[in-house]
Amino acid sequence: QIFDKEMKGYEPLGVIAQIVPWNFPLLMLAWKIAPALAMGNTVVLKPAPSTRLSAALFADILNESGMPKGVVNILSGDNEMAQHLAEHPDVDKVAFTGSTDVGKLLQRTLAGTNTKLSLELGGKSPVIVYDSADLDSTVEGLVNAIWFNQGQVCCAGSRLLVQENVADKLVAKLKARMQKLRVGPSLEKNIDMSAVIDEAQRQRIASFVEAGEKEGAEVFQTDMRDCPEGGCYYPPTLITNVQTTSSLVQEEIFGPVLVVQTFRTPNEAVKLANNTRYGLSAGVWTEQLGLALETALSVKAGVVWVNTHNQF
Repeated sequence: QIFDKEMKGYEPLGVIAQIVPWNFPLLMLAWKIAPALAMGNTVVLKPAPSTRLSAALFADILNESGMPKGVVNILSGDNEMAQHLAEHPDVDKVAFTGSTDVGKLLQRTLAGTNTKLSLELGGKSPVIVYDSADLDSTVEGLVNAIWFNQGQVCCAGSRLLVQENVADKLVAKLKARMQKLRVGPSLEKNIDMSAVIDEAQRQRIASFVEAGEKEGAEVFQTDMRDCPEGGCYYPPTLITNVQTTSSLVQEEIFGPVLVVQTFRTPNEAVKLANNTRYGLSAGVWTEQLGLALETALSVKAGVVWVNTHNQF
């Protein structure tokens, strides 16, 4: 009703191909489909192969709502299906959320064509903690930053950069808090963390941690004896004594693994934070507003949170 007034001069693109990941299948679906429809486009959405049921249920709901046929189309299939969809001549735009490698592949595929492309890829987000931070609040913020959804979040705060003079104190508080994290089936209301998506992902996470141990990193993990048998559980993990060049620091693990590095000055903190090929998000913890704003402006990230994380 307000399109002509509020969006004057804007026109629908046409057919939007949308490819969503498995970590938040229904939420990502909604984030993709709603704005496309609001602008008058039609949609062909491909869910991840491992999380197709929520998309199929959504299609049933649309049918019951009276949505005209052909406006929203759900196309399930393997990852090769996404490539065919992106290359289809009737597609006017591709919207992709997922891994950086697939994003690069889509860029190469669509280069030189008239098909528009938007990407939301991986991250290795830093969380900078100054000695002026409220450490108890910081610990709770870090729990949300890295162990929410088992760390399977593109903007998870997976790199903890803490000022040297409070590093030991914060790490001790984190270890104590980790011991109280409840890990169990995702449908139980009182758990903090559940299983990762599948066994392949669990093994991938474990391989990163094992490689880090061989490099000399110190690994702290919580006790998993109370976890149900048979699930793809990986324990909340805190890693210290890591080198800047380590794969634990440079690569997106996409699991419940937090790596710790220390710094002495704000300038060093910013340099460590920006020493990444990613730039999705970051966090800053301090009670000094001026320091928080200066750091936020210096960190190269799409979104920077101050004294919080994962707030949208």
